Amino acid sequence: MPELPEAETTKKGLEIKVLNRTFVDVWSDWKKVIKKPADFGLFKKEIIGKKIRKVWRRAKNVIFDLSDGYSLLVHQKMTGHLLVGNWKIKKSENWEPIDDGYLKDPYNRFLHLVFFLSGDLMMALSDARKFAKAELWKTEELKKELEKFGPEPLDKNFKLNNFIKTFKNKKGKIKQVLMDQSVISGIGNIYSSEALWYAKIHPEKSVAKLSDQELKSLYNAIKKVLELGVRLGGESFSDYRKPDGSKGNFGAERKAYKREGQKCSRCGTKIKRIKIGQRSAFFCPHCQKP
Repeated sequence: MPELPEAETTKKGLEIKVLNRTFVDVWSDWKKVIKKPADFGLFKKEIIGKKIRKVWRRAKNVIFDLSDGYSLLVHQKMTGHLLVGNWKIKKSENWEPIDDGYLKDPYNRFLHLVFFLSGDLMMALSDARKFAKAELWKTEELKKELEKFGPEPLDKNFKLNNFIKTFKNKKGKIKQVLMDQSVISGIGNIYSSEALWYAKIHPEKSVAKLSDQELKSLYNAIKKVLELGVRLGGESFSDYRKPDGSKGNFGAERKAYKREGQKCSRCGTKIKRIKIGQRSAFFCPHCQKP
């Protein structure tokens, strides 16, 4: 978390606000957030003066293509989210929004990286658990790095035949394979649980035992839940917020994720939670039989 819909929502929200703006300054009280270059001073020196030419997404990463052949990659990780607005810093080095509105949501107060942009605008990373990362790359080097990710499930080239071929060659439990970013990009704990619920597939089922019909159902379910997630602005059940600080609305559409003990909306059986590889999986034991 955030997953593809949240990263895509972030990308769309930022694109409107920050495109063609220039980095004027950078502040951080948690300099380990910068992973490349590891030295914050060098990162600051290199990014100041760069103009944002493009904002896009690859897998769960938000990417800013900059002038002079550089790109800034931000992975929001578990509790991070990028915000746009204006803040003032207090003596305690805590930031507070200048204006009333969504940015005053308590989940938006953990600012550890702040970019000052031209036109009197700021872009900030709020991250309660400090797992997020920012990296400054040469654009051509980053393109090669991103080749390690699997296909984008909302891309027009994401075809059923290729999906079936990819999964026919995989081993392991379907829940874990869906979350493997080298197999398919952008799917994490939330949307894998949701897609498997729609496809009526048990999260522990071996990929090798899935029929072509089950894979077709899963393919359609993946596209359905991700498109719905993007349309509703992502899932704000926990920390994630959109760039304006407001919540996404996917939470009301959840069928399985974080609904342990609640009735399945399809059959009425109580949703169960199990652990698969240290991660929770939510499913209906009646609809999603092993």
